[in-house]
Amino acid sequence: MNQKDFTWGVATAAHQIEGAWLADGKGLNIWDAFSHTPGKITNGDTADVACDHYHRYQEDIELIEQLGVSGYRFSISWSRILPQGRGEVNQAGIDFYNRLIDGLLAKGITPFVTLYHWDLPLTLQLEDDGWLNYSTAEAFAEYAQVCFRAFGDRVTQWMTFNESWCTAVLGHGMGVFAPGRSSVTEPYLVAHNLMLAHGLAAKAFREGGYAGQIGIANNCDFREPLTDSAEDQAAAQEALEFFYGWFTDPLVFGDYPAIMRERVGDRLPRFTAEQSDLLKGSADFLGLNHYTTHYASRRPVDENGVAAENGNGGMDTDQCVHLSADPKWPTTSMGWYVVPWGLRKMLNWIEQRYNGLPVYVTENGCSVADNDPASAVGDHFRADFIERYTAELKQARDEDGVNVKGYFCWTLMDNFEWTRGYDMRFGLIFCDFNTQERIPKASYHAYQKLIERDLAQ
Repeated sequence: MNQKDFTWGVATAAHQIEGAWLADGKGLNIWDAFSHTPGKITNGDTADVACDHYHRYQEDIELIEQLGVSGYRFSISWSRILPQGRGEVNQAGIDFYNRLIDGLLAKGITPFVTLYHWDLPLTLQLEDDGWLNYSTAEAFAEYAQVCFRAFGDRVTQWMTFNESWCTAVLGHGMGVFAPGRSSVTEPYLVAHNLMLAHGLAAKAFREGGYAGQIGIANNCDFREPLTDSAEDQAAAQEALEFFYGWFTDPLVFGDYPAIMRERVGDRLPRFTAEQSDLLKGSADFLGLNHYTTHYASRRPVDENGVAAENGNGGMDTDQCVHLSADPKWPTTSMGWYVVPWGLRKMLNWIEQRYNGLPVYVTENGCSVADNDPASAVGDHFRADFIERYTAELKQARDEDGVNVKGYFCWTLMDNFEWTRGYDMRFGLIFCDFNTQERIPKASYHAYQKLIERDLAQ
């Protein structure tokens, strides 16, 4: 493939950077409520101000331009556009994103817009039970059409949802993310409504005649068989189908993976024939948010194994899969294993399962917990992480023939890291949350040079 057609980018999310949580008519969202609930967020942090990107976006565009990327992935705050989730449009919200989009385009940077990065308008949660109710999927379609009409003359790259697994499992299964619900049935219903919401939005996009493409950004850690036994190979495959396949198969094939039907039974909702037709082929491209890898086995690992903390990428009780890790693998400050080869294997898995559908790595990066700017800017661990993971991506692209179209580093600058507040830093740029000073780190310059090298080849 022509490497000049490859998009090197950087990614952010509205709730994590914008701040201005009550400014200019913005409505409340579920993370506003969740973060103001005592005990939910480390140190009682909130995203009320965050990086104040809402007021400092011009400075941030300059930093994006200097980085040398050709794409910027950001999300739109639904409640900044529709404060109640539906109905009246907040023109000030439209104006803000118009300024951001126009500013990016003036610098030759392509906007990649995510419509939903977890910040559901609070009204929809309180009045309709949020994603447990199909009416929220209809409200999402209304919101998407407002965005298409407002920005579709300039934005050509759209993603409906970011990491629907987190909304379903962390938000409605484990209860650790907003809205904080715990259940073994709700995650499947939430996922079902998210899929249908995507289908409705994609249909509106295509029928509206807008130029460009619409896809989705799904997260998945890679699962490598612990041994070459048929049992462990099956365990690894099933783990990936329960993770990435859950939120991708419906958009490509029109239904969930067969293994999920078998294991979950009646708790897994069924699509009508009409809904299946709506979903099948509804993604022009696939996004992959990828951070780590585990070994998968059918039986528990022995006492030398390292147990995984973050579960199986689905409802644990519905999978006959055990996860482990190599104790020699380094970890980030989030405790996530650094396994660069897992990205190459994950991309090949997507290529084979989804018949070469274009894929973007829509997030990849690492946390380095350092709040001292004097030392935090020397983040050579992160620079090495990016170098090693992108090397594997380039092998998938150039040697394996995977149809991977871009890489978006997570993230532009340190920000509000959800339940971890401000104690985990993923940024290429250090953000002083007291002064709002931005200081590019070693990883920023390393990524800059990496892009230059790739484009020069």
